[in-house]
Amino acid sequence: METILKAVGLKKYYGAGDAQVRALDGVDLEIERGKFTAIIGASGSGKSTLLNMLGGLDVPTEGSVQIGGTELAQLNREQAAVFRRKQIGFVFQNYNLIPVLTVWENIVFPLSLDRQKPDRPFILQAVKLLGLEEKLDSLPNHLSGGQQQRAAIARALASKPSVILADEPTGNLDSKTSEDVMGLLQMSSREFHQTIVMITHNPEIAQRADRIVRMEDGRIVA
Repeated sequence: METILKAVGLKKYYGAGDAQVRALDGVDLEIERGKFTAIIGASGSGKSTLLNMLGGLDVPTEGSVQIGGTELAQLNREQAAVFRRKQIGFVFQNYNLIPVLTVWENIVFPLSLDRQKPDRPFILQAVKLLGLEEKLDSLPNHLSGGQQQRAAIARALASKPSVILADEPTGNLDSKTSEDVMGLLQMSSREFHQTIVMITHNPEIAQRADRIVRMEDGRIVA
């Protein structure tokens, strides 16, 4: 299988001396294209820091991240922003939908930033699979939490990114809606051959992934 995402020797240290915090302490990780990977660990284990590094949202103290052969450290700030919009889809715990835009406008907004034309048939297929056909003209505050999370997943899929990074995507949802969202992420991986990396503290949710990576104290332990 082809490796789409690769982290080598990732370290992220804060502070110095006795007060130094080693959020990441030498992480090596390879993610195969089209696979659904869950990264689990307790609060403070480093999984959120790792996700931020993989998505180019933060810069490591040491080490490197490659996505599709592109070394993130070699991109300047503007290049990195464009690369993230085109190659990485983000699904956050608190949705991050723009309140004054409709669901459809939220989904295609990242594409408009790069003057990309939306692939309407592809997006509408995703919207149908996510059960949002009737909500495309609604504003986010007229949606349930589960519907907002589905809209966030559709937005992440819209640009056909190389990798989707999901940060505790079920953290604010009840158990039934969490189950639905996990099923949708699995389906996104299967139907659209998406590479998904999800962090969670919930082992039961992680079981839905193809592969589980466990973190403790800034290191991968299993």
